[in-house]
Amino acid sequence: MTNPAPSAPPPFGRALCAMVTPFTEAGALDLPGAQLLAVRLVSEGCDGLVLSGTTGESPTTSDAEKAALVTAVREAVGDGVPLVSGVGTSDTRHTVELARQAEQAGADGVLVVSPYYSRPPQDALEAHFREVADASGLPLVLYDIPGRTGTRIEPETLIRLAEHPRIVAVKDCSYDFLGTQKVLGRTDLAYYAGCDEHILALYAVGAAGYVSTVANVVPARLRAILDAFEAGDTPVSARLQQRATPLIELMMAAGLPGTVTAKALLNSLGLPGGSVRAPLRAAGRDAVDGLVAAYEGFVAG
Repeated sequence: MTNPAPSAPPPFGRALCAMVTPFTEAGALDLPGAQLLAVRLVSEGCDGLVLSGTTGESPTTSDAEKAALVTAVREAVGDGVPLVSGVGTSDTRHTVELARQAEQAGADGVLVVSPYYSRPPQDALEAHFREVADASGLPLVLYDIPGRTGTRIEPETLIRLAEHPRIVAVKDCSYDFLGTQKVLGRTDLAYYAGCDEHILALYAVGAAGYVSTVANVVPARLRAILDAFEAGDTPVSARLQQRATPLIELMMAAGLPGTVTAKALLNSLGLPGGSVRAPLRAAGRDAVDGLVAAYEGFVAG
């Protein structure tokens, strides 16, 4: 017996990759590499791609590079693949400009993180998101990651924001499972697990899918978690999630940013990744060896 499908199709598909932004060894934007990586990710199970998120090193890419990335990836994957562009900054005016730029470049949606460091109160945070949502015709994904921004998008704020016609989804890194279920039960927001260890748990209570950094290297394996659950084989889905744990832990919770670990693995596999930009630094040899071992163990099963 299959598990019931969500009541409405997810706005950007179920399986989304938070794609790295490939750079050359000299640190320049590698658009051909980005195109190759994007095509591979889509061919191996990603419904859509999130560009210029934190994994895509948005803090250290220019506005022009962000636009060029959307244009190049759109050219590579065609019009049928949803592209969401990260536009969140600590400045509302700049975020509005980036949202309009993303629309002109061909994005299908924008990812907007809470303004970081300034830690606005909830009423100011709500006004920020509404202003960005009003600035373009694109649907908006709220990115709730208080561990990085210092500010939680509180459940009641999310419930109010869900009334806006262009605020359609949430990338959830809140680590507040109760709060997430509260919003899921009271809104039509499409929830995407932003923490890879929560893919199955959130999907089982009605989430739309995931936005994954780990999907840069194992896109088909992560999609299989959702596919098994939808087919009604919850034990298989659970085993797949559990088998991913060592790789998820090393990539996302072992002290190095996901950007660094994803690029280290991509480079080891001969895939486009390239260097990282300062202040990030490439993974050391021991870390790379551990990542490769965890990857090989996961894909061998």
